[in-house]
Amino acid sequence: MNKVYTVDALAGIVESLQGRGQTVCFTNGCFDLIHVGHVRYLTAARSRGDVLIVGLNSDRSVSSIKGNRRPIIPQDYRAEVLAGLACVDFVVLFDAPDPLDVIRALKPDVLVKGADWEEEDIIGGDFVKARGGRVERVPVVGGASTSLIIDCILARYG
Repeated sequence: MNKVYTVDALAGIVESLQGRGQTVCFTNGCFDLIHVGHVRYLTAARSRGDVLIVGLNSDRSVSSIKGNRRPIIPQDYRAEVLAGLACVDFVVLFDAPDPLDVIRALKPDVLVKGADWEEEDIIGGDFVKARGGRVERVPVVGGASTSLIIDCILARYG
């Protein structure tokens, strides 16, 4: 089953799921070099509702945020890896630096981010809460990050 959708296609699916009483969660990120922190984070995000949508920054978006050396893994491969995780129900790519337009289009019930984000800084949080939804912050795994993995590789083999 394909789990990677466009925003427009996914909006109709979300509306149908919500119409059947399902709680739709949304989170987003670059997810370059999937590691244990990502897996634990996404599993926790999925536990906040019935369905988890992952907004995935496109290659261009990642480069604009992280610099021209990123992403390491191309967007189609990153999307495929995310879609292969049991805790992820849908993946949607976005090209902007932030997912606000995607959040507005999909209208999730729950917006999930890591606890390293202050609630007032979570993009789309006000929109979701204004619609009666909620924002959930989940713990992050210390010492697990793509940047640390890259630094370690460069230090050993660089």
